[in-house]
Amino acid sequence: MTTLRGASVLVFALLVSCAPPDTDAVAYVGATIWDGTGSAPIANATMVVDGGRIIAISSDGSVPRGAEVVELTGKFIMPGLIDTHGHVSGRWAPQSVTDESDRIRGDLELFAKYGVTTVNSLGDGAAVIAVRDAATPMDGRARLLAAGAVIGAGDPAGARAAATANADAGVDWLKLRVDDNLGTGEKMPWDAVQAVLDVGRERGLPVATHLFYLEDAKRLLEMGTGMVAHSVRDTDVDDAFISALKESGVCYVPTLTRELSTFVYADRPDFFDDDFFTELADEQEVARVSAPAFMERMKESRAAAGYRVALAQALRNLKALVDAGAPVTFGTDAGPAARFPGFFEHLELEMMVEAGIEPEEALIAATSRAAECLGMDDVGSLQVGKWADFIVLAASPLEDISNTQTLEQAYVAGRSMR
Repeated sequence: MTTLRGASVLVFALLVSCAPPDTDAVAYVGATIWDGTGSAPIANATMVVDGGRIIAISSDGSVPRGAEVVELTGKFIMPGLIDTHGHVSGRWAPQSVTDESDRIRGDLELFAKYGVTTVNSLGDGAAVIAVRDAATPMDGRARLLAAGAVIGAGDPAGARAAATANADAGVDWLKLRVDDNLGTGEKMPWDAVQAVLDVGRERGLPVATHLFYLEDAKRLLEMGTGMVAHSVRDTDVDDAFISALKESGVCYVPTLTRELSTFVYADRPDFFDDDFFTELADEQEVARVSAPAFMERMKESRAAAGYRVALAQALRNLKALVDAGAPVTFGTDAGPAARFPGFFEHLELEMMVEAGIEPEEALIAATSRAAECLGMDDVGSLQVGKWADFIVLAASPLEDISNTQTLEQAYVAGRSMR
C-alpha cells in the first residue's frame, strides 16, 4: 500500500524526470582535442557546445546537467580546414539542382562535408555575393567570403572601375592577376595594378594578387598587396623576399594542387581509386578528365610540362619559407574544372608535408593561421567563445597527415555536415 509520503516522493521523482534540461548544450567527450594553435593536444577531453559556440573545453569530464553527450573515445578533434584561396561557382552541385543560388549552396555543402568549414572565394560572380549575404552563421554550410570578378583590366581607369564595382557590391577581398601564363600572354600593367591597390586602401579591402615570378612578388609586397595568392614558381625565393614577407605579415598561399591539376590527368591519378575521394566525387567530371582524348592532350601540353616544373619549384620555396618562419598559410585554388573542392584541401596538406614541413605546421597553416590571414577572429581554433567549426577523425594527423582523410564527421557551428 502506497502511503501519502510515498506518493509524494513518487510524484516529485516523476516531475524531476520530466523537467526540461538546464541547457541545450552538446558535450563531445573522450576524444583527443588539438586546438589549432600549436598547443599540446588534450587527451580524453570534453568540449561543450551551446548555441553553435564552444562554451568549455576540459580534461576533467565535466558535462552540464541535461547536455546531450556524444561519445568520441579514441577519436581526434581539430578545427575545420580554412581555404584562403578557393573558388565557389555552383559547378559542383548535383545535376538535379538547377537554381543558381542553390547550386552555389551545394558547392558550400560539398566543401563542408569534406571538413572545409570556411572558403575564401577569390574570383566569383554576383550570385556568390548574394548567397553570402543571405547566409547565417548556423546555416550548415561552409562559411563564405567573396571577391567578385577577378580584375585584369589593362589600363588604370578600367582597373579602378572594376575594383570600385566589386567594392560597391560588398566584396570581402579584391583579386587581381599579374601573370603572363608561362610567357603566352601579357601581364597586367603596373599602373593598373596600382589603381586596384588604391581602391583597396580607399575602401578598406585587402587585395589578393595572383602571381608567378619572384620579382613581381617583391614589387607587389612593396606596393601593399594583402595576399600572395600563389607560390613563387620561377626561381628560388631569396633573403630579400623572405625578409619582406615576414616584415609585412602578408600571408603566402602555396596552392600546390592548382599546379598538380594542370598535368596529373595525363594518366589516371591514384586518388581516383581512393574511397575518400570517390564517396563524394563528381562522376561526370571524373569521366571528363579520364577520357582518352583529354588525357592525350594533357600529355602533349607544353603548359602542363611547364607547370610540372613550376610545382617542383613551388615545393622548394614552400620549405624555404617555412624554415625561415615566413607566414605561410593554406589554399588550393580548388573549385574550377578538374580541381575537386573538398578533396583537394586534403591533398594539399599531403603535398605540403611531402615538401618537407611537419604535419603540425601544415595544420596550423590550414586552421588558426588561415583564419588570421582572412581577418576572422571567431574561427580557426577550438577555444571558448569561438564558433564550433571542427572535424572528427579516426586517427591523429599530427602523426600522419593522411589521417585527415579518416574524416568521420564535420561540424559548422556545432551542426553536423555528414
